[in-house]
This record gives sequence, structure tokens and C-alpha cells, in this order.
Amino acid sequence: MDKINVFYGDLQALWDVSFNVDKGEMVAVVGSNGAGKSTALRTISGLLRSRTGSIQFLGENLGRIPPHRIVELGVAHIPEGRRLFPLYSVMDNLKMGAYTRKLVGEKDETLQWVFELFPVLNERRKQAAGTLSGGEQQMLAVARGLMSRPKLLMLDEPSLGLAPKVLLMLFDLMRRINEEGITILLVEQNVRHALQLADRAYVLETGRTVLEGKGDELMDNDHVKKAYLGM
Repeated sequence: MDKINVFYGDLQALWDVSFNVDKGEMVAVVGSNGAGKSTALRTISGLLRSRTGSIQFLGENLGRIPPHRIVELGVAHIPEGRRLFPLYSVMDNLKMGAYTRKLVGEKDETLQWVFELFPVLNERRKQAAGTLSGGEQQMLAVARGLMSRPKLLMLDEPSLGLAPKVLLMLFDLMRRINEEGITILLVEQNVRHALQLADRAYVLETGRTVLEGKGDELMDNDHVKKAYLGM
């Protein structure tokens, strides 16, 4: 992402935002509400378009590609709020993550992999998604994204509304997914956990990138300590 400027009507939300994610990394984008974190992810996935700048992924300019093609290229976006189909079963929600023609033939193999990561979803496979606990629904949202066999997994506020124990379990799963070779871009308001988890991070404030660095370096940054860590 290079010098992206994004608007909602006449209101500018991102100002010359630039960051990169290398293959195999876990990169966090942190900041307070309204900083532009979700806007950045929606722009990468094609749900919003930037007026200027460019977004490159595996040699493709994503600014010229519709959202469904961006998924086919290997970008999965897990939105804030999970956006499940609550009346459909766990299994039906998972199948929707493998909707492209290429992925249909790999569906059974991918399901097996997903159920190894999230065994509770296998146990609940016939249960309506809307009847799952909050933590289980978040796991289902992540698992549905994984059904597309992404090269880049983007997660928007996955810890939102989760109990601390469930949050730690989910972050452990994210680490495991990353260790299996999937690049992760994590947008997270829980700055402490995000910086502990990520290889590198960017801090957004009012639509601008104000800091970047390794997670442990930013944990020691005076501004981050004061503004986000309560220190």
C-alpha cells in the first residue's frame, strides 16, 4: 500500500497511508477508534477505492480489480463483527468460504485442515451459526476465511467482545496459522496483545501513519506507552 488517500464522500479518511506486509509476516495495524484501520482493510479488499496511490499484491494492482477477483488472488478479509449467516449451519457458512470454482475441488481437504485448527467447529458443524458463543462465532469467521486458502489473511478487530481467556486462545490460533505459512495483517484495538503477537506494526492516528517498527520496539515507545498502554 503506497500513499493511499481514501474518502467517504467529501470526508477524507486516509491521508497518504503507506505500509507493506512481507510474505510469512504477521503485521499489526493499531490505533484508536476512527483512526482509519478498518478503512485500510476495506480498501485492500476492494470494498473501497482510493483516489490516489496504489496497492500491489503479488504483482497485481488491486485498485483495478473487483473484490471477488481479489479473493481469488489469495486475499481473505475477516470483517469486524464477523458477518456470519446466523440462520445457516456452521458447515454451510464454511462452504461459502470456498465458493470459487478452483476451491470447490479442494473443499474436503480444506475442511479437514480447518477442523484440525478449530475442532469445536467440527463438533458444532450442524448447529446454526447464530447460536454459537461469541468466541465460537469468531472462530467460524476466521475458519470461513481460511476456506478460501488465502495467501494473505486480514483480520479486523478479532478480539472485539471476547472474554480474556477466549481472546488468548484466538491469538494462539492466529500464531499457529501464521506458522503454517499464511501471511497475516491484523487490525486490532487491543494494542498490547497485537504488539506482542506481531512481527512488525504500524500506528494509525486520524487517518495517518505516525509510527512503525517491530512489535517489541513499539511496546517501548514513549508515545505508545502513554497513548495506548496506560503507562
